[in-house]
Amino acid sequence: MKQSRGAELRNGALVVYEMVPSSSPPYVCYVTLPGGSCFGSFQFCPTKAEARRSAAKIALMNSVFNEHPSRRITDEFIEKSVSEALASFNGNREEADNPNTGIGAFRFMLESNKGKSMLEFQELMTVFQLLHWNGSLKAMRERQCSRQEVLAHYSHRALDDDIRNQMATDWVNREQGNPGALSRELAATERELEEARLAGKELRFHKEKKDILLLAAGQLGGAHPPGC
Repeated sequence: MKQSRGAELRNGALVVYEMVPSSSPPYVCYVTLPGGSCFGSFQFCPTKAEARRSAAKIALMNSVFNEHPSRRITDEFIEKSVSEALASFNGNREEADNPNTGIGAFRFMLESNKGKSMLEFQELMTVFQLLHWNGSLKAMRERQCSRQEVLAHYSHRALDDDIRNQMATDWVNREQGNPGALSRELAATERELEEARLAGKELRFHKEKKDILLLAAGQLGGAHPPGC
């Protein structure tokens, strides 16, 4: 379906399974879908085969639900989502029309992805979640980049190894300036990943964070920081 719409697929049309190394149960498996969304086994799995089935099951359920025509981003969906966001943050309608506000940026992203499914939009949001987590968005604002310019640029850029390596380098610099920062962030990320996996949630944000932090640990000397 995604290929027919011309979508860029992270691994081609492949579904990638990744087992967490373990010599005894419970076994844990992650599955990454062609667009980049990631899910994990959410049950107690006594065998590796059962872990793969569990991961595939939750990925399939989420894909079918979020790719359904009723979950497409339409004008009605945008208005409803923006109104809910305004209500949640006690915002006003003027904010929604200003792309330099948080609500305005949210509307801009929704309108830029009109016609796409919620799963595709979720995949795009992961990129911005990582940029925010890493401090990249703040750095861009300090360089006088408008929120709309940043959104327009990254809305058409896939999360690739260049972005991951840059974020890992940022964490290397943080660790050198504040020893222990990397191990603390990695421990928190692993807890978040485990909680989200057991809850059957989409995991790409947490999984990408962990991979970036481990990449940073490798850049620091080939070994994990203490406590990892």
